[in-house]
Amino acid sequence: MPMNQAFLAEFDQEFANTRKVLERVPDDKWDWKPHSKSGTMGWLANHVAMMPGWAGSMFVTDSFDVAPGGKQVEFPNAKNRKELLAIFDEGAKQARAGIANASDEQLMKTWSLLQNGQPIFAMPRAAVLRGMIMNHLIHHRAQLTIYYRLNDVPVPGLYGPSADEGQTQAAAK
Repeated sequence: MPMNQAFLAEFDQEFANTRKVLERVPDDKWDWKPHSKSGTMGWLANHVAMMPGWAGSMFVTDSFDVAPGGKQVEFPNAKNRKELLAIFDEGAKQARAGIANASDEQLMKTWSLLQNGQPIFAMPRAAVLRGMIMNHLIHHRAQLTIYYRLNDVPVPGLYGPSADEGQTQAAAK
């Protein structure tokens, strides 16, 4: 089986779950954060929403510089859930197309993340997709569900029902 086919099954599941989480970002809690060292809910949701776009661009470039010439790149910055979902959906569409069309050879080709022309890392695209996109996205998606719990926003079930979707803690025991 070509690598891209294995990635597509995982992609479809994880991105559908991620969209379910993003659909619940409350517009009135955009600036809320659990701690002074934490990012706001809006910042965290934007970070999750733009990761698919990074995956999409990875298939059409050999590198990305987050600060070309020393100036930080400005990423899309949704101001509400509607804008957030538009960013996510467009990125997911591009990412899925990139994965679907990628050969094993392309997935093993090195891709680099740079800052002001200096490498932060260089790895095969397959490793970037799994580690820096999928695992990174899942990590921050989980943080976002904790933000929801702390704000009484119903947490969607991701790998089965959540306590907010019919599964109580007593029933789980």
